[in-house]
Amino acid sequence: MAINTVDSTIADSDLGVTLMHEHVLLNLTAEYRGGGLLNNEALMVEELKRFVAAGGRSLVELTPAELTVGAAPDPAGALGPEPADDFGWRSRTPSSVLALQRVARAAGVNVIAGTGHYRDPYLAGGWLDAHSVNVIADVMVGDIEEGISGTNVRAGIIGEIGADKWYISALEERSFRAAARAQKRTGVALTTHAARWPVGIAQLDLMAEEGVDPRRVIIGHCDSVPIPRYHRALAERGAFVQFDTIRNESEQQVEQGVRLVHQMVEAGFASQVLLSHDVCTTSQLKSSGGCGFDFVVTTFTERLLEAGIPAEIVQQIIEDNPRRALAGQ
Repeated sequence: MAINTVDSTIADSDLGVTLMHEHVLLNLTAEYRGGGLLNNEALMVEELKRFVAAGGRSLVELTPAELTVGAAPDPAGALGPEPADDFGWRSRTPSSVLALQRVARAAGVNVIAGTGHYRDPYLAGGWLDAHSVNVIADVMVGDIEEGISGTNVRAGIIGEIGADKWYISALEERSFRAAARAQKRTGVALTTHAARWPVGIAQLDLMAEEGVDPRRVIIGHCDSVPIPRYHRALAERGAFVQFDTIRNESEQQVEQGVRLVHQMVEAGFASQVLLSHDVCTTSQLKSSGGCGFDFVVTTFTERLLEAGIPAEIVQQIIEDNPRRALAGQ
């Protein structure tokens, strides 16, 4: 299957080792005012080059419309009405995706961009309420088939589509249903934000109502919900289980990641495990002493091997599983 990257279309066999949930250009200052802005192109090129040097080839960049660099800082509307053209709510801004394209080219990495909307309280209720679910889906389909916001940069995945709490809010439901319909029309994978609570079950239920094959769904941030029976329940329904906050912030965090992967392998679900870092602050960059984009494919894979997971299974998790997730195989 052909995969859209920000620079071209490639065969899924050319993906290689792939990170499935990252942010390269991002405005998360609403939550992390000091370090929530990733907008230094030259710095991000150097960060991604470290990933390439470690054997990485591809990266899924999931910055949603509401977190686009240059977008208005208050999508909830507390600081005033939305911009007249509402760029940043419908899609990423043209300048942001062209910047992402420049970074990918300079770093020599395949970057697959996402499309869609984030989660409460970031969602722009005014725009989402004013448009039907099908129209919201139309925008995502256009981003995938034609190009984001009139550019030549085509999205290759839908997401991250999020739920903020242990339930899916009414506004989030509109976003999810639109994403599901866009997935059905385009066939690309759909990846979610399901942090802190086991809301991935409700996400799968909603997408099943829309007729989405769970094998095309990636439930994100599963390591932030360290409940093995939850992970198994997702996998039993056919979804990919993504442990995507694999970082070096503490030894406990690393040990937990290893344990969760090991439990999935022992349960027979190695083929449905995906890994990533979810880099989203400057403190997580390698230049700041953080995990960077190479921790998973270097230190963490070594820890998996030390834990007794066979080398072929580790390779499957970091290379074959992402290929199947993105290509639908």
